[in-house]
Formats: sequence, C-alpha cells, structure tokens
Amino acid sequence: MKNEKTYELVLTALFTAIIVIMAFTPLGYIPLVVINATVIHIPVILGALFLGPKKGAFLGFVFGLTSFINNTFKAATASAFVFSPVLAADIIGISGVFKSMYICFVPRILVGIVPYFIYLLIRNLLKREQKFWRILINALAALILFISVRAFVNNLTGGENALIGVAAGLACGLILFAALTFNTGKMGSASIALAYAGLTGAFTNTLFVMSGIFVLYRDAYANALGIAGDTVIDVIMGVVSFNGIVEAVVAAILVSGIGLALLHIKPIKA
Repeated sequence: MKNEKTYELVLTALFTAIIVIMAFTPLGYIPLVVINATVIHIPVILGALFLGPKKGAFLGFVFGLTSFINNTFKAATASAFVFSPVLAADIIGISGVFKSMYICFVPRILVGIVPYFIYLLIRNLLKREQKFWRILINALAALILFISVRAFVNNLTGGENALIGVAAGLACGLILFAALTFNTGKMGSASIALAYAGLTGAFTNTLFVMSGIFVLYRDAYANALGIAGDTVIDVIMGVVSFNGIVEAVVAAILVSGIGLALLHIKPIKA
C-alpha cells in the first residue's frame, strides 16, 4: 500500500511537470499545417486514467493555472482576458473575475474527471458478448474521424472542392472501422476505450471553454476580435467543428498509444 501511494505520488509529480513544461514551451502544440493542435491536456487525461479522477482533477487545475499565468502575463491574443480574471476585471469589472475563473479552471478540471468514467463505460460495453456495442462504438469512431478529416482537408484547400474532403474522410473512416473491427483482442478493447477517453477529454475542454465564452463573454469576445456580436456563434462553431475535432482525434491517438504502453506498467483501477 505504501509503495502504491509513493508510486502514485511520483506519477502525479511527473504528470504535473510535463503539463508545466508543455504549457510554457512549444512542446504543448503540434503543428498541423493550418493549425497548432493543443496537446497540453494529454497528461491530464492520462493522469485521470491511471491515477483516478481526484488526482486527475488536480492535474486539470494545474492545466488551468498554467493557462491563467500564460494569458495574464503574456496576453498573446486579444481574447486572452477570457482566461485571465486579472485582465477580465480591468475590462468588464468584478464579474469578469468569476467568469474567467470558470472558463480557465472548470473545463480543465473536468478534463481530469470525465475521461476516467468514459474509459470504464467503453470497457464495460466491449466486455459484453453482444457484437452490437462493438460495431456501434467502432462506427462512431469512424464517423468522428470522417468529420475530422473532411474538415481538415476542406480548411486546407479552402473548401474549393468539397468532394476531396468527403473522399479523404470516407477513406480514413472506413480504414479505421476495419482496423477496429478486426482488432478484437483484449488490448484492442483497451485501445478503443483509451482512444475514446482521449477524444472525450479533448472535447470536454473545447466544448466547455467555447460554450462558456459564448454565454459569459459574447459581446466582449466580439469586441476583442473586431466582429459583430451576432457572428460570435459562427466563430465558436468554427473552432468546435474544426480545431476541436482535430485536437480530439490527435488526443485519441496519443492517449491510446501512450496509455497502452503504461498499461504494461500500471493497470487502470475500475
């Protein structure tokens, strides 16, 4: 028991250090031609899986804290105030403190909680004898990849030929579905569950952050970007449908790959 607690303490410190290093260096981003995919949430998701939701929530808090520091002292973008209670207080007053605290910390803390339960849910569904759940889960993964690849290709080509994006997305989706369908072993099920945990963790961050911006900061966000207030929803949906999906797929791949390696060292507690 003592060795287990020491091991978890060391692993928590390691994940914390990785988050900090990623947050304050370019290592936290993967260039994908048209965007930089954020991967700072990867150690948070892995921490949630291998250390449990409580320590995962702590790692999510650390992620939020690094975001707060970066946006307060660097303020690299005009919209940095949505993640900084200090900057928000100067712009919209005391209410900005609480609004930015929510956007900066709550989504990141949830990233350290939600993936753990998604992993358990998928693993339990895949353990059942019925093939229905496996086919449904594989089809959902293929659909998500199809949407992601189509969005990525359309953005890359400027949307001049939508058929190229559809064809590329369909090809990738079918390949993934076939690979998941034939990979039916124990590690295959773990890989699928890990991938969904990564996917959900990344989506949790994107959806809660962007919805928080729309609900709490619509007008201020529009002013910061220099756009009309009624077009904020279009900007937000663009971020969710493109950046969000691409980052979620990247998270699914990385969490699945790294998670499978870590499973040989430490099992995930049910």
